[in-house]
Amino acid sequence: MLTAHTIKTIQSLDKKKYRQKYNLFLVEGNKIIKELPNSDYEIENLYSTDPENITFKTVNIEKILPTDLKKISFLQHPKDSVAVCKIPESKILKDVKIQLILDGIQDPGNLGTIIRLADWFGIEQIICSNDTVDVYNPKVIQATMGSFLRVNVFYTDLEEYLKEYQYPIFGTDMNGENIYETDFPERFSLVFGNEGNGLRPSTEDLISTMITIPRFGRSQSTESLNVSMSAGIILGEIFSKK
Repeated sequence: MLTAHTIKTIQSLDKKKYRQKYNLFLVEGNKIIKELPNSDYEIENLYSTDPENITFKTVNIEKILPTDLKKISFLQHPKDSVAVCKIPESKILKDVKIQLILDGIQDPGNLGTIIRLADWFGIEQIICSNDTVDVYNPKVIQATMGSFLRVNVFYTDLEEYLKEYQYPIFGTDMNGENIYETDFPERFSLVFGNEGNGLRPSTEDLISTMITIPRFGRSQSTESLNVSMSAGIILGEIFSKK
């Protein structure tokens, strides 16, 4: 039964401190929820207005009314189902050829889109600074459109991590080397900085090569590209050469 206490607990999961307290996060919509059994994520509870559309053998699905769905959904227009999932133990993948590194990304939509891009290009891991927006933020999860299930996101002290990293590190900047003239090795990391401030100095000091997307338009009114847009352009160029 969807009690007042349960509703309050689920509603609190929009805040990081409560996600950490309960070790839970929310996944919404049948399309993504149906992918959960084939992932590392465990469903704690599943609530649906139309449980006949989900056939999980090992998960009990509680049927709820649309009015109850609105109470526990973080969407303006709630979908059919909400899954409360356990946050798995954080892990780092050691043997990856190309990985993304995010230095202080704050916008949930940007992180979600970058995770989708990583999934599209077959990049298995994203390393994030500890102050990057939480991957389990409901807006991030929604923006990934299910790609969070296939991309490992790991949070750490970037300065310490980059000091130990043994391969080339490419950073993105307005004044870097032209990406269309850059040769990328077999194994490397690609770093993107904060939306407003770019890479912090302590990160920039540890980067091997700075790269940039050259401006071809004459207009000077566009100061820079959105970070997720930049990621898409750069990844497209990198993989076009492979």
